[in-house]
Amino acid sequence: MARLFHVPLSPFCRKVRLCLAEKKIEVELVEERYWEQDPEFLRRNPAGKVPILRIDNRMMAESTPICEYLEDTRPTPPLFPQDPEARYEVRRLVSWFDDKFHNEVTSKLLYERVNKKVTKQGYPDSTNVKSGAKAIKYHLDYMAWLLDQRRWLAGDQMSLADFAAAAHLSSLDYICDVDWNRSEIVKDWYAKIKSRPAFRSILADQIPGFLPPPHYADLDF
Repeated sequence: MARLFHVPLSPFCRKVRLCLAEKKIEVELVEERYWEQDPEFLRRNPAGKVPILRIDNRMMAESTPICEYLEDTRPTPPLFPQDPEARYEVRRLVSWFDDKFHNEVTSKLLYERVNKKVTKQGYPDSTNVKSGAKAIKYHLDYMAWLLDQRRWLAGDQMSLADFAAAAHLSSLDYICDVDWNRSEIVKDWYAKIKSRPAFRSILADQIPGFLPPPHYADLDF
């Protein structure tokens, strides 16, 4: 059985969990307190980051390379299209959410509100929180613009781009930081993706000290 060392609200870990579940790969989830820098953890990944996936007798780090390895070795169901231009668009949007969205929104909201408390690094920086709350509006509008032209974020088929976006938004939704009333088309997209069987374990997450809002696990939110 595969083993994933993860943190429940990490969007990068959630992206890998979604890929594993979509491809019906059985996995054991092991919560990792990465901030303690345990020597055994650092042997698994000297970079000191999660997720780390043990699969096929090897240890793998970095969420996007992990997902692409799963796609290469277990191509059904596909999370990348065949056309090179379409594959580029998937990769571009994965990078958008894991880089731009993460730096402008996730790190400003989730990390300030939750990670600082969990890792005992102090109190939220109100300036960062305000910045993240402002930036997420721009990103939701960009998603609405994409979805107005496409069935899914990167095209007509669901892809890793949708899982990357959903991983970040589901983490933020756990702490009620997504205004789903801003865009009906984005809300409908999220309702479709959170209804997939791959999302079940994520919607069952419980973080000590943080209760999700009532709509979090509601498929008809």
